[in-house]
Amino acid sequence: MENRLQNRLQNREGQNVPNVNFRTRDDSGWKDITSDEVFKSRTVIVFSLPGAFTPTCSGTHLPRYEELASVFKSGGVDDIVCVSVNDGFIMQAWASDQALNHVRLLPDGNGDFTEQMGMLVDKRDLGFGSRSWRYSMLVKDGVIEKMFIEPDVEGDPFTNSDADTMLSYINPSIDIDIKVADTIAVITRPGCPHCLNAKGLLTSNNMEFNEIVVGKDIDQTSLRALVGSTTVPQIFIGGKLIGGSDDLKAHLAS
Repeated sequence: MENRLQNRLQNREGQNVPNVNFRTRDDSGWKDITSDEVFKSRTVIVFSLPGAFTPTCSGTHLPRYEELASVFKSGGVDDIVCVSVNDGFIMQAWASDQALNHVRLLPDGNGDFTEQMGMLVDKRDLGFGSRSWRYSMLVKDGVIEKMFIEPDVEGDPFTNSDADTMLSYINPSIDIDIKVADTIAVITRPGCPHCLNAKGLLTSNNMEFNEIVVGKDIDQTSLRALVGSTTVPQIFIGGKLIGGSDDLKAHLAS
């Protein structure tokens, strides 16, 4: 283990990312993805963390990158990738649990990518074996432009590999609060023509939204508790309830 850890936590800005195969899994089965497929001729944000389903990773680190994904992509980022020393089954289950639409999870089950990045650390005291140190980086055409590495202190520091720090580096002048205020959620029911109309209005205005389906993602009781009614659609923009399809049309007109 000492040999694998001796060069850890080095800033590798200006260097190429490791050339490895990621053994991924989706509903159709196993699929190998190469580093070139991920990084070649593309601008990619990578963030790496100790493990799927762990508290900070699931509660803060991953969700914030997912939340800001549209802001990153409007600034020229082609993809956002989360790497963890977990196997394909675990990462597939984690992606489903997090209901991801934007961030891609790449399993580094053998730790090949993480070891070559110098970020493989010993977590045997937690029963984790070898895992990744927490860091993030901006990669352009396979070359690391910028790295944010958590300080080499005891525990699991989470101070600078977060999405907001990366966004501030990419666009220092951006008002994050304004951008996040545009987040849209639409509660719908299968077969509802008004729901289709509302989604069409948003799509025609190039407004990305998250759809919450009654009976799948939320039940009738929770819907009534949330908005005081069981009618759909119910549209939220920036955390504020706009209302139904007609209310959305009036909101967009204003």
